[in-house]
Amino acid sequence: MKNFRLQRLFNQQSGRCFDVAIDHGFFNEYAFLQGIEHIKTAITTLVEAAPDAIQLTVGQAHYLQNLPGRHKPSLVLRTDVANVYGTQLPRTLFSRMISEPVTQAIRLDATCVVVNLFQIPNQPEVADQCIQNILSIKPICDQFSMPLMIEPLVFQENAKAGGYMVDGDEKKIIPLVRQAVELGADIIKSDPTDDVSVYHKVVETAGDIPVLVRGGGRATDEEILTRTYNLIQQGVKGIVYGRNIIQHPKPAAMTRALMAVVHEGATVADVIGLVK
Repeated sequence: MKNFRLQRLFNQQSGRCFDVAIDHGFFNEYAFLQGIEHIKTAITTLVEAAPDAIQLTVGQAHYLQNLPGRHKPSLVLRTDVANVYGTQLPRTLFSRMISEPVTQAIRLDATCVVVNLFQIPNQPEVADQCIQNILSIKPICDQFSMPLMIEPLVFQENAKAGGYMVDGDEKKIIPLVRQAVELGADIIKSDPTDDVSVYHKVVETAGDIPVLVRGGGRATDEEILTRTYNLIQQGVKGIVYGRNIIQHPKPAAMTRALMAVVHEGATVADVIGLVK
């Protein structure tokens, strides 16, 4: 029965998904709010560009779900809040799940729920919290046929990278993705590897579980479009981009360009004119 919801998430023609993440306000970082200060306006702009899904929190999902009509993006509901992204980190880090996440997702008519699986240097307690979150939500997702998206994220040392600390080492990403699959993910949302050409190994280690790739930090139009095209060629089932959409001068145009790459196999040359 999970397929009923997954059919609303993945595009009928391509079998892929483009999910725009604008759940960044959950993480209490000022810089993350750029482009989504006025969340209702941001959602309206994205809905007009028609991605497959928009990723939101319990406090903002109503802006999407109150919109009339059948032909709007599906809701992916963020279920956990963390304090791990700051340039200066607090003394104690955490990743906490909202109460009754699946019940809240059903009430909001969500298509999927998403939860983090952090691997942060010298922070095993945070990894333990993430695993406990997943262990608690997984059987409830199965009970109510709610697809579970797990987001395995490997961080660099904060002193080295600061703030948004993605580590693109495939030898760290691949085993964490596999752990997420072993924990029962229905969908994987994972970072790109530093060497994009090896991403097929991430897809292979996930087996039959579809892999969606995160956008990470802000990149140039050419870089993000080229990376997306190369990832699609290696078998990924879609993308989950946030700041490369919401902080773009033309978020709707960038959404349409990426949709063409994801669903139509368009090349960078085909779509670069949309965002210039």
